[in-house]
Amino acid sequence: MLTAQEIERKLEFILPRVQKPGRYTGGELNQIVKDWDQTEIRTAFVFPDVCDIGMSNLGWAILHDIVNQRPDALAERAFAPWSDMEDEMRRAGVPLYSLESKHPLAEFDLIGFSLPYETLYTNTLNLLDLAGIPLFAAGRGRRDPLIIAGGHSTYNPEPMHAFIDAFVIGEGEEVIGEILDTLKAWKRSGEPRAALLRALSQIWGVYVPSLYEAFYEPDGTFSHIEKLDEDAPLPVLKRIVPKLPKPHTRFIVPYIDTIHNRVPIEIMRGCTRGCRFCQAGMITRPVRERTVEEILDAIEEAIDYTGFEEVGLLSLSSSDYTHILELVKGVSERFGDRHLNISLPSLRIESFSVDLMESLQDSRRSGFTLAPEAATERMREIINKPVSTAQLLETAREIYSRGWTHIKLYFMIGHPSETIEDVQAIADLCKAVLAEGRKVIGKRAQVTAGVSTFVPKPHTPFQWVPCDTVDQILAKQALLKRELRGPGLKLNWNSWQDTLLEAWLSRGDRRMAEVIYEAWRRGAKFDAWKDHFNFEVWMEAFEAVGLDHAFYTHRERPIDETFPWEHISTTVRKKFLTEDYLWSLQGKTRIDCRQRCFACGILPTFADLRRANPGDVWQCPEVKSKRIPVSEITPGSQPLPVVGD
Repeated sequence: MLTAQEIERKLEFILPRVQKPGRYTGGELNQIVKDWDQTEIRTAFVFPDVCDIGMSNLGWAILHDIVNQRPDALAERAFAPWSDMEDEMRRAGVPLYSLESKHPLAEFDLIGFSLPYETLYTNTLNLLDLAGIPLFAAGRGRRDPLIIAGGHSTYNPEPMHAFIDAFVIGEGEEVIGEILDTLKAWKRSGEPRAALLRALSQIWGVYVPSLYEAFYEPDGTFSHIEKLDEDAPLPVLKRIVPKLPKPHTRFIVPYIDTIHNRVPIEIMRGCTRGCRFCQAGMITRPVRERTVEEILDAIEEAIDYTGFEEVGLLSLSSSDYTHILELVKGVSERFGDRHLNISLPSLRIESFSVDLMESLQDSRRSGFTLAPEAATERMREIINKPVSTAQLLETAREIYSRGWTHIKLYFMIGHPSETIEDVQAIADLCKAVLAEGRKVIGKRAQVTAGVSTFVPKPHTPFQWVPCDTVDQILAKQALLKRELRGPGLKLNWNSWQDTLLEAWLSRGDRRMAEVIYEAWRRGAKFDAWKDHFNFEVWMEAFEAVGLDHAFYTHRERPIDETFPWEHISTTVRKKFLTEDYLWSLQGKTRIDCRQRCFACGILPTFADLRRANPGDVWQCPEVKSKRIPVSEITPGSQPLPVVGD
């Protein structure tokens, strides 16, 4: 394999022949380069898509910074080369390398893949191959890097179980240090690779799939999973950070345009709304917030370090941040003279959200985004997003009357119990919103409808329901294409092929690993890119493996079925998810759990991880008025009493 120096020399000839050579050089502002020979643990964080997308991901940036703060460790970066660069690298024999030091990834001790969404799976295999690392975990020896992965898609790790040595389930800020300590001790011990994997399995939040075996029923449904090592945990509990650490602020400033040229600051983590389709809202519980002062200081540090002129205040529901008005006022007072563009994503559908955006005067743009997700009140009750149509139209009037000309509305088709009338209501609601705009600002008013197709995700109340069939998806999309046309209206939609791929990969069991491998072997990569995605390759892979793809998409699960991901615990109990699913069938909704606790299961776990003393009184993070003696919250105890019962 080439040395770092040889790779640098070859890059001098390769880079002038590819698009955007700045993707592959490193050397940016705030890059950290440590002495390779003087550092004991060498880590590479890999985002398996192009640099333009990967550099905007906050997760790997936080971990990259944490590792580089350790004197005994270094962290470097790698991204997927675009096709032109990959062709040149393979032709010249250049392996995948890190941007900072140009060392081949095969020389690192640990490679961490960030997998926020499932369509990165074939890219992950492609990068392992490009790096010269055995694709299958079972084929790696003591001299190969440890391959770990984390991110929202890994809450069902089974489709990638054959390729990843260990998955981090949950939040990584604390667990990454424990993994490095374990790896460091193992390197010094001289023990075989199996000893490292067993040691990693003892870390809270780490899942080592090779220590488990999956079993199936005669009809092909998943039966159960068994431990192959008596010390392996079952279930594997997600890792939770009790208190959000100080925000990362020293972001690397890329040479190229990325999808978000801004400073990302996470203001809170978790959500209490309980939307039944939303995996993120279920798996990131409980809610933890940063203080206003901490956020303001982080913004100031980050813009001083980077020179960015836009700041994204990130959360799943920004207007649910307890001190949102104080924060917005503080941003305006401290940074008013800097003319920053401040974005608040994920605002609720209410005039309060418009007031917030109005307060950030320098952030006004022509567009305002709302996400009703469904167009009838019946459907919004089923998905537990109980917003009235009257409230939505009132919010639209507020938006147009304050100077915005363009409203983007996000919907999903394919929700449980949806009828064609519910789909027609999407078109009707978009036209009603446009009509409100024309009353206020005339023909300048515009409405764009973004309509995706719902995929029932693991660890949500809708994990039992099937996906729409291809015929159903096409019929619903055809209706919307007919109805949403003309001046002021625009429709965006995703293809049914994209929907099926996401469903296979997110809802699959261990057998999907063979399909992923076969698809990659036949050329699948960059599946999230329309000009690269090849649906027929996936059909060929299913046929080669002998699996029925419809088994994972269009089959309704019995209420007592065991899922392939059940040994991965988000600490939200299956009993709670089952009850919520059954409630959805009745159109029953749950209010924000800050107002009433529904005993989902997260609270005892959260209290336990704080390692509180039995005599302490613990403040419930969801229900601000609820104070519970810690002695009542012990591992394995009965669910907490529901507030208000």
